[in-house]
Amino acid sequence: MFKNRQGIIVWLYNLKHAKTMRRYGNVHYVSKKLKYVVVYCDEENVEYNMEKLQSLPFVKRAEPSYKPFLKTEFENSKPDKAKQYDYKLEV
Repeated sequence: MFKNRQGIIVWLYNLKHAKTMRRYGNVHYVSKKLKYVVVYCDEENVEYNMEKLQSLPFVKRAEPSYKPFLKTEFENSKPDKAKQYDYKLEV
């Protein structure tokens, strides 16, 4: 059985502490240029983990990812006319 996961974006002052994020969830991505870490954890623990992360001295801020709440099924999408002629096969 799969558990629903949600990401937390953690902005750091210094990337030296990026490894310590592993105790709060799975580290998915580390941006060296912008100094942030994406950590995935269970949806039930997101609020608790965000409070813990905010209290750390090397964390600027922690934001939840809104991806699980976005609608990914699009309706009324019209196909592009140019693409429609490209894929049309003559019989």
